[in-house]
Amino acid sequence: MRMDILEIEIKACCDSEEEVVSRISALGGVFDERRTESDVYYNHPARDFKKTDEALRIRNAGGRTVLTYKGPKIGNKSKTRIEHETAVADTAVMAQILGDLGFVESGRVVKDRSLYHLGGIEICVDRVEGLGLFVELEKKDTDREKVEAELFALAEKLGLNRFERRSYLEMILRE
Repeated sequence: MRMDILEIEIKACCDSEEEVVSRISALGGVFDERRTESDVYYNHPARDFKKTDEALRIRNAGGRTVLTYKGPKIGNKSKTRIEHETAVADTAVMAQILGDLGFVESGRVVKDRSLYHLGGIEICVDRVEGLGLFVELEKKDTDREKVEAELFALAEKLGLNRFERRSYLEMILRE
């Protein structure tokens, strides 16, 4: 039996970037990079991704373009999904291919992201246009429950307690 690697993620509203970054550093977290991410989401021509809880996006970040498919959320604590990504050589051509196949743009998300790493966990401090400041804690693994416990324990150490399961796109579209 094949075990898919899951993207296990929790997200929380944050009031102070300086405070959370200070706590990340105090715990031994390492700054990786700061970048702007611009995401364009697409909806399937024959099934509504809002109803199936799936996502397809083209992300431009740091000179790289990636096409990502996210399956429906698994469980009810975190935002855990199966995720598949691949590099895209030409953003315009990829968008044209999706359009030619009948996919339609369903929304855009732009954020300034500061990326940190701590003990195998990726920590993203995000300023999202139109939404504000959030912190995402993410780890890829097959053991959802174990990782969820690990992520929520780290969130507590970082002083995060206002969690949000909706994606940024869902929040922007007010779903």
